[in-house]
Amino acid sequence: MNLPQPVAAGIWIVLGVILLTLVLLGRGRLVRRSTGVVPTPPAVPAEAVRGGVVLGPLDALYVSSTLAGDWLARIGAHGLGDRSQAQVTVHDGGLHVARNGAPDLWVPAAAVGGAALTPGMAGKFVGKEAIVVVTWTVPAEPVPADAPEAPANAEVRLDTGLLPRHDHDVARLLEAVQGLAGRADDDRDRDAADDSHERRPGAPSAAPADPADPAPTRESATPGTDENDEEAP
Repeated sequence: MNLPQPVAAGIWIVLGVILLTLVLLGRGRLVRRSTGVVPTPPAVPAEAVRGGVVLGPLDALYVSSTLAGDWLARIGAHGLGDRSQAQVTVHDGGLHVARNGAPDLWVPAAAVGGAALTPGMAGKFVGKEAIVVVTWTVPAEPVPADAPEAPANAEVRLDTGLLPRHDHDVARLLEAVQGLAGRADDDRDRDAADDSHERRPGAPSAAPADPADPAPTRESATPGTDENDEEAP
């Protein structure tokens, strides 16, 4: 049945509005669901604080961020699920993703856990291992001072996908991010060694002798009062 052109156009407009409404509702649910799970990412520090430039800026597509290990569990909170064009720069202090039409993302070097390649992530498939997936930890949010009883979001591990525009940048970006992860591991190992050294128990300090109450000798001690003594049969 041939419908008049105005009627057909009206039907298509209505269907388009319905589809857009469903998309927006689904996105709203995704944002609300992940807002209570994922803490707010760290703010982007001043350029002077980011450290020297290791690589970049590179043109890339910010694919998405998902829960670590589940590349279908896209995060809607904090704009982390918004796909956008971006410029990616690896600094000594972390990874900076400057996105078009979405908030910038800063991943501190200490938060980087590793990087890998994948051909697809969160609905984006390129047919080859060209998406650099950065695994990192969003630190927990502190409990507000005016509401100490309010629960804070615990730290969460995420996977963030970056697709460089040029193929030759894929390996370069992967290597640079892995370098951040290696540096973070070295820092953690050094901190653990320092902490172990600080906690190493020292020799107990001897109490000053009291002439009126001399310390017991092995011969004068009562059997059983020292775990090194053996009770006579």
